[in-house]
Amino acid sequence: MADGGFDFQKFIEDSKATLMAPKEYFAAMPKEGGFVEPLIKAVIYGLLAGIITFIWSTLKLTAAAGALGGMIGGGVGVMAIIGALIGAVIGLFIGGVIMLLVSAICGGNTNYEANVRVVASLMVLSPINALLSFTGGINLWLGGIIGLLVSLYGIYLMYNALISALGAKEGTSKVISIILAI
Repeated sequence: MADGGFDFQKFIEDSKATLMAPKEYFAAMPKEGGFVEPLIKAVIYGLLAGIITFIWSTLKLTAAAGALGGMIGGGVGVMAIIGALIGAVIGLFIGGVIMLLVSAICGGNTNYEANVRVVASLMVLSPINALLSFTGGINLWLGGIIGLLVSLYGIYLMYNALISALGAKEGTSKVISIILAI
């Protein structure tokens, strides 16, 4: 936040850094500052994911569009945007609790705000997952494999967040990450 307002340029830079240099980003990430900034991040990521899902469903490029000759895919429509927004906000705070538990197991930071901020940064994968979800409409196996790869990258990002941002023990974090990957 800059001068009480949301800095969209910093949001874009943080999103790129989360994806391209997660260790460095999470090491320098602010762990305090309130819940407004992470909430705005979650809403933006959710909105982007919802819009992308809406576009894919309109073009009938989703797995749901392929089911039953496209009868389900058309029903996704605007509800994709609304559902993604609601899911992002709820997911942020529930994800914060889950990340706090994982961090506590790994001997890391148990400050709820710090964990919510990490989760907000990890939500950068939501629009990416939505963007790549069209592959499920092409072939369910292809969509499943790509979804799995995005999830594995998310576990890698979580591992870096645990170590660099939340100060968790490296060994325990590796074990938790491997268990989640399996």
